[in-house]
Amino acid sequence: MNLPNKLTILRMIMIPFFVVFLMLPIGGESVHRWIALVIFVAASLTDTLDGYIARRDHLVTDFGKFMDPLADKLLVCSAMICLVETGELPFWIVILIIAREFIISGFRQIAADNGIVIAASKWGKLKTICQMAMVILLLADFPGKPVYVLEQALIWLALILTVVSLMDYLYKNRKVLSSRK
Repeated sequence: MNLPNKLTILRMIMIPFFVVFLMLPIGGESVHRWIALVIFVAASLTDTLDGYIARRDHLVTDFGKFMDPLADKLLVCSAMICLVETGELPFWIVILIIAREFIISGFRQIAADNGIVIAASKWGKLKTICQMAMVILLLADFPGKPVYVLEQALIWLALILTVVSLMDYLYKNRKVLSSRK
């Protein structure tokens, strides 16, 4: 197993630790939240690192193509579900974001069954970056009106990019739905 794939697996292993530290007051009133933040940031950085190494060293594998986006979705969706529980994200926004992930995953499966590979788009990448930034800012829980406004802007931007990236995938790959094996 190559290094990028090991980093992807590491990211997936970090998810339960992130959730436990975020949701349980381990280590004190706000210490658990800062530990969760550090874990989330570290896991997010492995996403950037594994992709960079895989492309640089020509280590792109089928395992990586499948598991890397799945690990990203699991990390971000786990964080957003926890933030619904803590009251920091509206449930309906998280439902829409997760629904998009299921739709795209199903769409990719249909494409794969027809021998078509759907690459990540710039909109999908922007969506993921925005969602990760949103989660990081919400986890940091900085006080003040300017930070609150920025948090709200990132929440809405994440939602908008989620919808735009969904429409982009569906439009650019509409032939997938009419393809036959």
